[in-house]
Order: sequence, then C-alpha cells, then structure tokens
Amino acid sequence: MQKAKKSTVVQKKKTSLAEKINLMRASVMGANDGILSIAGIVIGVAGATSNSHAIFLAGISGMLAGTVSMAMGEYVSVNSQRDTERHAVQEEVQRLDDHYDDEVAYIKEKYVKTGIRPELAHKAAVEMMASSPLETAVRERYGFNPKEHTSAIKAALASMIAFPTGSILPLLAITMFPTNIRVIATVIAVVLALTVTGYAAAALGNANRGKAVLRNVISGLLTMIITYVIGSLFAR
Repeated sequence: MQKAKKSTVVQKKKTSLAEKINLMRASVMGANDGILSIAGIVIGVAGATSNSHAIFLAGISGMLAGTVSMAMGEYVSVNSQRDTERHAVQEEVQRLDDHYDDEVAYIKEKYVKTGIRPELAHKAAVEMMASSPLETAVRERYGFNPKEHTSAIKAALASMIAFPTGSILPLLAITMFPTNIRVIATVIAVVLALTVTGYAAAALGNANRGKAVLRNVISGLLTMIITYVIGSLFAR
C-alpha cells in the first residue's frame, strides 16, 4: 500500500515537472516573439516617421494583436498535439488487443538495436509489458507518456502574459529615449533581451547556448534592419 502511494506521488511530481517545462517553453517563446515582433514594428515605423504618437500607436496595436494571436496559436497547437497523442493511444490499444505478442517483439527489437543482448531485451520487454502494457508500448513506439497531459489553457495563458511582457521593452525604448538616439537604443535593448530569451530557450531544450543566442540575435537584427529600411522608403 505504501509503495502504491509512493508511486502515485512520484508520478504526480513527474507530471508537474512536464507541465512546468511546457509552461516555461510557452513563456520564453512568447516573450521572444513579443520582443522581436514589436521591435520590428516600431523600428519600421520609426524609419518612416519621427512622430512618437504614431510609433507608440503602431507598437500598442501590434502588441494587442500579437497577444491574442499567440494565445490562440498556443491553444490550437497544444490541442492539436493532444489530439494526435489520443489517436496514437487508440491505435496502440487496438494493437495490444489484436497483436500483443508483436508489440512485445517490437520493443525487444528496439532494445536489441541499442546494443542490449537479445535474451535480456526480451526479458525487459516482457516484464515492462506485464506491468504497464499501454504506457510502455506508447512510450517505446511514439515517444511520449500517455499519463502526462499538457494543458492547452495554461499554455495559452502563459503566452498571453509573456508576449506583452516582452513587447514592453522595445515599446518603452523607442518611446522614452530622445529622438536622435531612440532607434540605436532600441536595437541595443532588443539585442540584450534576445540574448536572454535565446539562452533560456536553449537551456530548456538542452541545446547549444552559444548557437541559440547567436541565431536569435541575428534574426532580431535582420528583422529590425529590414523593417527600418522598408519604413525609410516611405519616409516623408
């Protein structure tokens, strides 16, 4: 009885950790998109006009539209993922009902390909399938745990909060700095912010931090340069 309770607690911790990582991902990417999108808008408008009111209005409009778009996009994306996972689970339930031995053999062969001896791989596959067949089969064939669920609403809320939070930096920079330095000040502020979000995203994905930061900063610089040049073409 104690072992069962302990197992339940461990499973809850794992699920909570997976949910937390997903919310952090949505938050980081939302903030990054907010920084990049609004920086592109305000820099582009600044290239066309020196009117602070027009620049601020364009930035605010972009922030509101982007907030709704990011939240809805995250909600649809997570729900689509969950629909795909549910379909995979249903298929696996059918496989286990019709071809249980084939699924055991599939898992065994998968382990053998990793270098495990056939007899040991067979024993491991049989034991795991005996204790939790659906969870084991789904994990080994599709790569996810059917007991862990991602909340589409929480992910959408995380993006809804993160996008405008990231948007504030370029919006304040382009508005508050003097006219003669506000573009370069905004560029510097955005580069620093993109460095932080690029590093955070790489840390969450266990990717190369340096490459992720460089890629993020370069994409941000290119966005601001292009929008500024386009805005300058319409300058009066």
